[in-house]
Parts: sequence; C-alpha cells; structure tokens
Amino acid sequence: MAIDETGGIRPFAVTHRLVLRLALPMMLAYLSTPLVGIVNTAVVGQLGSAALIGGIAVAAVIFDVIFSVFNFLRGATTGLTAQAFGAGDATEEQAILFRALVLAVICGLVPVILQWPLGRLAFGLMDVHGDVLSAARTYFTIRIWGSPLTLCNYAVLGWILGRGQSGRGLVLQTLLNGINIVLSLALVIGLGWGVAGAAWASLAAEAATLLAGLLLAFRQLDLAHRPALPRVLDGERLRRMMAVNGDMMIRSLSLLIVYAFFTRAGGHFGQTVLAANAVLMNLYMLGSYYLDGFANAAEQLSGRAVGAHYRPAFERVVKLTCLWGFGLVVPVAVLLYAAGPVLIDWIATAPEVRETARHYLVWAALAPVAAVLAFLMDGIFIGATWSRDMRNMMILSLAVFLIADGILTPRFGNHGLWIAFLIFLGARSLVFNWRMRVLLPRTFG
Repeated sequence: MAIDETGGIRPFAVTHRLVLRLALPMMLAYLSTPLVGIVNTAVVGQLGSAALIGGIAVAAVIFDVIFSVFNFLRGATTGLTAQAFGAGDATEEQAILFRALVLAVICGLVPVILQWPLGRLAFGLMDVHGDVLSAARTYFTIRIWGSPLTLCNYAVLGWILGRGQSGRGLVLQTLLNGINIVLSLALVIGLGWGVAGAAWASLAAEAATLLAGLLLAFRQLDLAHRPALPRVLDGERLRRMMAVNGDMMIRSLSLLIVYAFFTRAGGHFGQTVLAANAVLMNLYMLGSYYLDGFANAAEQLSGRAVGAHYRPAFERVVKLTCLWGFGLVVPVAVLLYAAGPVLIDWIATAPEVRETARHYLVWAALAPVAAVLAFLMDGIFIGATWSRDMRNMMILSLAVFLIADGILTPRFGNHGLWIAFLIFLGARSLVFNWRMRVLLPRTFG
C-alpha cells in the first residue's frame, strides 16, 4: 500500500464528472478496438471463404493469448502509477515508466525468439487443419515480429492512464486502430495481399503508435523530478512490479484460456460454427468494450485512493462506476440484439455463416450484461494492485467455466458453449465482489 512520505491521508473528491471525464475518452478508444477485429474479419470475409475467416479468428486468439499474458505491463503500470500519483510522488511516477519500458522490451523479445516452437504449440492446441491452418500460420509469422512494439505500447498507455490522462489515451488508441483499419482495407482489398495484408497492417500500426506514445510521454517528464538510474532499477521496487506483473500474467492467462478454449470448442462443430462464433465474439466485444472505459476510471481512481490512503474516495469509485456500468448495459444489449443481423451481414458474406451467427446471436447480446460487474471489478483490483487475489479469483472462475462447459456443451452443443461462457462472466463478477469486501479493511485499516 502506497501512502505519501509523511504517512498522511491525501483526501480528494470523486464525482460523476470526474468518473465520466476519465471514462468517456477511453470508452470511445476501447470501442474502436473490436472494430479492428470486425473490419479485419469483414475485409477477409469479402474473399468469400469461411476458412480464411476461421484462420483469422484462430490467429487472433493466439495473439490475444500472447499479448494478454503480458497485459500486466499495462495494468500494473496503471495501478502503480496511479498510486504514486495519489501519494504525490512525482519521481516514482517517472521511474515506473522507465521500469515498464525495460520490462516491455525484454518480454517482447521472448515471443520473437520462440516463435517457431510457440507457433507449433499454439496451432496444435487449437487443433486446426487445412486452409484454416494455412491462413492462421500466414498471419502469425508476420505479426509475431511486432511483439516488442505491442508491449511497449502497453507500458506507455498504462503510464498515461495511471496519470489520469484519458484524452491522451484516446488519441493513442484511435491512432493505433485507425491506422490498422485503413491499412487493412488498403493491403487486403486494394493490393490483394489477403491474410498477410491484415497482419502487416497490425504491425505497422503498432510501430506508428509507439513512436507517437513515446513523444507524448517524454514531453511530460519533469527534469526536476527525474529519477536516477539506481531509483529506476531499485531492487525492492522492481520486485514489487514483477510480483504484481507475475500475478496479473497468471490472471490474464486464465482469462485467455477461456477464449482459446471457446474458439477451439467451437471449431469442433465445423468451420461454419467457428466462423459464426468469431463474428459473434466481435459483436460481444463491441457491446462490452465500452465498459472498459469505466473500468479504466476505476483503475486510476481506486489506485489514487490507495496511494492517498483515503477509503471514502475508494468506496465512491466503486459506487459510481457500478452505477454507470449497470445503467448503460441493458440499452447496449438491446441495441446489439436489434442491430445484430445487420452487423452480421456486414461482417460475413458466406450465407451459411450469416445464418448460423443469427441463430446464436442472443447469447452475444446477453454477454455484456453478464460481464458488466466483472469488467468493473477488474479495474478496481488493478488500481489497488490486489494482484494475488485477482489471480486466485480468476483461476476459480476458470474452473467454474470448465465445469459448466463439461456439463452443458455435450448436451446443448454450441448453445451450451455460449451459456458456459456467460456463467464464467457471472462467476467472475460474484467472486471478485466478495473478495473486494474482504480486502477493503485490510488495505485502509
């Protein structure tokens, strides 16, 4: 727990206006993230092959697993930076940025160096063959080279969000996703590069965004509080960051196991169901990613409250973010269900994929409702750096999903798979909320 150097409390007010000021820019930014997946799927879908859509879905899951395993670089950096901000420690704020970038480069080189065995393992676990495997392998072998760029972007974005600068975060995410979308259209359709064009678009977007992010971050550094190298490489602080990172890595891996298992299980029902599930998962992301805007507000403000050692602010953060999250999720779910057929037709051209996706649309529309509290709890736990408990609760939720899948999918097919996924989201909500009530008096006692 971080408090200011005098050990005192640093009170601050948490208002609706402050929550919205932090949430709305990142809501817009995160809404553009699933649009990249939708556009990539739609662009490749214009080639008229379910196998190519399935290949993109498989490769996307693999990279989601790889990058989400390392997503601690964003989450931990946000939480630790917010706590330093709450404690009024400007030197530590800057030191955290440099530590995060060092770790990002080291971690980013690991997938590049291990790409051959990593690819073989991933494709084997996903159990794909033929044209789906060929498309997935093409995408993988290109995009893997952008791993260090992606993880450095995580570090820079985490630092910016930890300082409560959601507007700058919006600029970076819009730049990343905008370049990705434009280049996907140009390379896949304009130049006819196919799946390879989608991969090159992602890599180029990461490089351009990192350059812009570093310029934004370094312009904010204050020479008067510049950390010395021993401060940046301080053993105790590095151990704390690595401990938080390690717990969040396991949490992220548990989460991505669910998504990977979901995709793999859908593939057992054939290429058409695999492609339809990929389309619907993009719709779920579109319907729920706005919640990440409020989760981001929860991260920054809960971390700031812990750094300031001010429990009233923390409790107000929980109340207001939940109020806004639950207030918006039902209209979003209804809109997603109503607009779903149009979106499905836009994304997929194959008639059998369209028909199958419509058949299971209701589950994708209900998923944001099941996910709302889970998203907000993620933000609160990240900001408070309750990483060990976050890890344990996610492992418990993963076990619930596997049990539900084992019971429901054999009996109800793809419907059962989607129901198991919704149960997983609900389990996350319940266990995280319970654990937060236990941790509050320990953190602010």
